[in-house]
Amino acid sequence: MSMTAKDKRANFRKLHQSGCFVLPNPFDVGSAKALQHLGFKAIASTSAGFAWTIGKADNRVSVDEVCAHLAALAAAVEIPVNADFEGGFADEPDGVAANVARGVKTGLAGLSIEDSTGDKARPLYERRLAIARIKAARQAIDADNSGVLLTGRCEAYLWGQPDLKLVIDRLQAYADAGADCLYAPGIKTREDISAIVKAVHPKPVNLLVGASGLSLREAEDLGVRRISVGGSLARSAWAGFMKAAREMAEQGTFTELSAGYPGGELNKMFG
Repeated sequence: MSMTAKDKRANFRKLHQSGCFVLPNPFDVGSAKALQHLGFKAIASTSAGFAWTIGKADNRVSVDEVCAHLAALAAAVEIPVNADFEGGFADEPDGVAANVARGVKTGLAGLSIEDSTGDKARPLYERRLAIARIKAARQAIDADNSGVLLTGRCEAYLWGQPDLKLVIDRLQAYADAGADCLYAPGIKTREDISAIVKAVHPKPVNLLVGASGLSLREAEDLGVRRISVGGSLARSAWAGFMKAAREMAEQGTFTELSAGYPGGELNKMFG
C-alpha cells in the first residue's frame, strides 16, 4: 500500500524526535530510488545537484522547475522528501508564502528557507525581513494543515560571516517565528555545533556533514538530530563522469569506464 503525503509527513516528524538520522541528498528520481533501496528513512533535494542535472548553475533554477522536480521525487519514493527550497524564490514575505504554498502541494514532507540574498554586498536579508520570511512560510504551511516540517537556515558561515553569535540569534528568532528545525550550513567545529544545539533546544538541528567531517555517532553525541550532505553525492557522481569523459576526450582511451557501477545491479534495483 502506497504511503500518503500525510503518512510521510508524520513519519518525517517522528524521525526528528530522538537520535540522529542521515538525510541524504539525491539529485534526480533514479538517485532518490537508489537511496530508498539502500534503506534510508528520508531524503532531501539539493538545489545544486538538481540544477546541474538540467545544465544550470546552483541558484539559477526557477520555482516552476523546482516544484516539478519535487513532485517527481515525492511520487517516486515511499519515504519522506525534504526540499531545499532555497530562499523561497522571492524576496518579500508574500512571495515566499505563495511559493511555499506551491511547494507544499508537490507532496513533500519538509522544506527549508534560507536567509541569503545572493548578493555579495549584502549576503543576508536584514534580520527583521528574514524573520518575516520564516513567518510567512509557516503561515503558508499551516494554511491547509499540511504538517510539512519547516527548517530555518542561517547562511552566514557560507557567505564569509562566521559569527556564531549572529547565527545563534537568527536561529533562535527563526524558531520563535515557527521553524521546526534549525540549520546553519558551514559550521564545522564541535564547539560551534554544540553551542547551536544548546541554544535552540529542544528544536532539532540539521548538520551539513560535508563541511564538518563528523561521523553519524559523533554528531549524535553533540545533540544533532539529522545530517544532510548537500550536493556531495551529485559531485561524486559528476567526478566519475568527468574523469571518464576527459580520458576519452583527451587521450582517446576508455579505461575509466571499467569503474562504472554494474548495469545488471542497477536494473535489479530499479526493476
